Amino acid sequence: MSEWTTQAADTVDHVVTTVRDKTVVPATNATKAIVYGLLVLFFALTALALFCIMVFRVLNNYVAGGPWVPWLILGGIFVLAGGFCWTKRS
Repeated sequence: MSEWTTQAADTVDHVVTTVRDKTVVPATNATKAIVYGLLVLFFALTALALFCIMVFRVLNNYVAGGPWVPWLILGGIFVLAGGFCWTKRS
């Protein structure tokens, strides 16, 4: 009789472990990927914004020709980048 109860307990444990490995573990990994991806996206966008501000200030301080020159240079770069993205849309 004790073999039957041990075998039943082992079977229940095996089934629970299998279900957990096929449901909870992939869900946990997907959640981690989403959270880390959002963090990377946030930090990348922040770095991009700070880089654009730095480039604008450097151009404003060291390029002769008036305060409109940095606007023209960065505006042209962003228009070209936008045009490139526009051509790659589906």
